[in-house]
Amino acid sequence: MIIKCKPTSPGIRGKVYIKSNFFFYKKKKKLFLIKKKKSGRNNQGKITVNHRGGGFKKKYRIIDFLMNNYYLYGVVKSIEYDPNRNSFISLISYSNGLFKYILHLKGLKIGDKIISGKKLSTKIGYRMKIKYIPIGVKICCVENIPNKGSVYCRSAGCFCKIISKEKKKCILKINSRIKKINFNCYATVGEISNNNFYLKKIGKAGVNRNKGIRPTVRGVAMNPVDHPHGGGEGKTSTKRHPVNFKGKLTKGFKTRRNV
Repeated sequence: MIIKCKPTSPGIRGKVYIKSNFFFYKKKKKLFLIKKKKSGRNNQGKITVNHRGGGFKKKYRIIDFLMNNYYLYGVVKSIEYDPNRNSFISLISYSNGLFKYILHLKGLKIGDKIISGKKLSTKIGYRMKIKYIPIGVKICCVENIPNKGSVYCRSAGCFCKIISKEKKKCILKINSRIKKINFNCYATVGEISNNNFYLKKIGKAGVNRNKGIRPTVRGVAMNPVDHPHGGGEGKTSTKRHPVNFKGKLTKGFKTRRNV
């Protein structure tokens, strides 16, 4: 549910948040890791990512992207918020006593059952090989290499569809891209939850500071020592193609890796 805040203060004027009915089960300590803050620095202490630092403490929830408990039914015990991603997560209790976190799917409710296997029905939450999934069914959490774990369609509201099938590969349409995937790769039926996350408005800058995001400053407003666009007398525009603070091209420069 999308809710607009009443303008009782300047900080929440225009704020829009998404109300969700979370239900928390008992926390499983084995599914949490301590997330150390790096503030955008590498192993030498040099800043490689700008505008990072501060923020509230976070614990990383270990997500089961492989889902290799084949032919074991799992029950959805809770739907929770994850600070490390824009989609919600679900706590699954398997019939052998194991607990795992998975990405929450749209339409999946507490008490519903999921299962993984080679060939199953096309029910939400069921995970199986792509070659047994019919054309046109919404799928997510898709592998690119068999038994590697989910790689494609993992963010909020994402899904893809099978366009056609060849001898040993399926052709998927992922957003504006078309990918060929091996028949033996696994995928989950359904789409990722929280598809309205892009409608959220934080309202004030302090929310981003709590997330660990520092203010962004234009390169032309800096000194030459800080940015390639910096320096000059008065207001000046850049005399070169737009680059980042390391000198790498930022517009019209392909950064996508072929994976």
